Amino acid sequence: MDAVVLIGRVLFSVLFLGSASGHFMNADAMAGYAKSQGVPSPKAGVLASGGLMALGALSVLLGIWADAGMLLLAIVLLPITFLMHAFWKESDPEAKQNQMVQFNKNLALIGAALMLFAFFAHTPELGLTITGPLFDRG
Repeated sequence: MDAVVLIGRVLFSVLFLGSASGHFMNADAMAGYAKSQGVPSPKAGVLASGGLMALGALSVLLGIWADAGMLLLAIVLLPITFLMHAFWKESDPEAKQNQMVQFNKNLALIGAALMLFAFFAHTPELGLTITGPLFDRG
């Protein structure tokens, strides 16, 4: 089971590492979109969210307080989901559908990250991690 969990951690982390990379490599374009969505300090927001995603994903990937990494990813996704994918504000049907898909994807990722947070916090003998959980039941 340790190998299966490791594979899952790698696959889960790849999505966030890729997204974090995009936040840094395309910061100006992403900040422009964030500004169009009414995000205050859009460039700082893009860079901060990219940094937090990278930190959370590396925590999960390397198994350094993976529980805290999962919680961080859930927390980062929450405002992104509601600020950047507000499908209810769209009037164009195609744009509305696209934003709804992104909103629902993020909700599913938040749910998965919260479940995995609890899993890692309550499974100190998981193996194949560098540290145990930060939020253990002790």
